[in-house]
Amino acid sequence: MAHKSVADDKLLQEGPVCLVLDSPWGDLVIRGSNSHIRSIRFQSGVVAYNARQASWYQACTEQLSRYCQGEALVFDLPLQPLGSAFQQRVWQQLQQLRFGQLGSYREIAQRLGNTAAVRAVASANARNPISIVIPCHRVIGSDRALRGYAGGLEIKAALLRHEGCQLQDGVINERTRVQLNAESGQQNLCFTAN
Repeated sequence: MAHKSVADDKLLQEGPVCLVLDSPWGDLVIRGSNSHIRSIRFQSGVVAYNARQASWYQACTEQLSRYCQGEALVFDLPLQPLGSAFQQRVWQQLQQLRFGQLGSYREIAQRLGNTAAVRAVASANARNPISIVIPCHRVIGSDRALRGYAGGLEIKAALLRHEGCQLQDGVINERTRVQLNAESGQQNLCFTAN
């Protein structure tokens, strides 16, 4: 009798569709059902299957390609990440961070109404299954330092540079400013390019 690993169970939960897109930072593996995307991860050596049958196939390839070309866009894709209710709330907050906009774990906790939840926010951020589209790479430490990223800190730094961020020794350059976010009335740590 063959034993299934936890990784096998996770892949079954993520759905019967797998799309692999080449990006400047490595292969993006998109998994989901025919109607929803459940994960986007940086991963190599994966073969796509059933991708063209998914209703999100064309929109996903177009929007991720536009992002890779440097277009500042708001993703409009059918997402269904698997996670707890708290993780879902954190991931919804991450989607409020637009191209070129940064936030800290503390700011996300404040938006959720619980300033003591900084570590829980960091944990939920680390478990985000949908890279780039749910932009966990835009969350940094309150000291402007890069913190962990499932794809690795090199990819996190590259994504932030792609969005115009200036980094020096793993820290967001001093040329940061606080900008009022017109949508929410919240202040977000934002950077200015040159």
